[in-house]
Amino acid sequence: MRLVVGLTGGIGSGKSAAADAFAKLGATVVDTDAIAHELTGPGGAAIADVRRLFGDALIDAAGAMDRKRMRELVFADAGKKQRLEALLHPMIRAESERHIAAAPGPYVVHVVPLLVESPGFRERYARILVVDCPDALQVARVRQRSGLAEAEIRRIIASQIQRESRLAAADDVIDNSGSIAAMQQQVRQLHERYLALAAV
Repeated sequence: MRLVVGLTGGIGSGKSAAADAFAKLGATVVDTDAIAHELTGPGGAAIADVRRLFGDALIDAAGAMDRKRMRELVFADAGKKQRLEALLHPMIRAESERHIAAAPGPYVVHVVPLLVESPGFRERYARILVVDCPDALQVARVRQRSGLAEAEIRRIIASQIQRESRLAAADDVIDNSGSIAAMQQQVRQLHERYLALAAV
């Protein structure tokens, strides 16, 4: 049985940076955000259904889903959010399972932003790893990265599960409130632990 670690954390917590550090050490990283981008990019497998469900206005000139307009739409309308999730989540899960089954590394890090929110998550992973940092740092990082307004970032944070609930579900935690080097050191320690668990 392959060891699969579920990696999660709030927006701007540093999930991608932690996943990159695991990948450099030889773990196979399967990132649901990257899969979602493929599915909703030009020619992606979900585009025809996005067009059918939401109309041409949600497809940009390149033939990809217009992520900004879709984000505005689903934040304003819970029904449309559920419709989008009902379309994408099964496709993302199937594609994730395919990637995990084919993974060459000694163990898999499966990056899932809304992992703790998804039903039955506990059964799917040997370990739950949460990348954590204070809210103010999340806001600062997302503003720097994406240029979103603070109010919009805080709305996204509020729409995600509470930090305390995420931490309560964790088997392992990376404190990413310090330097990149400090985060990478924690990844190295966890990598050794996961290698040992994968060898059992």
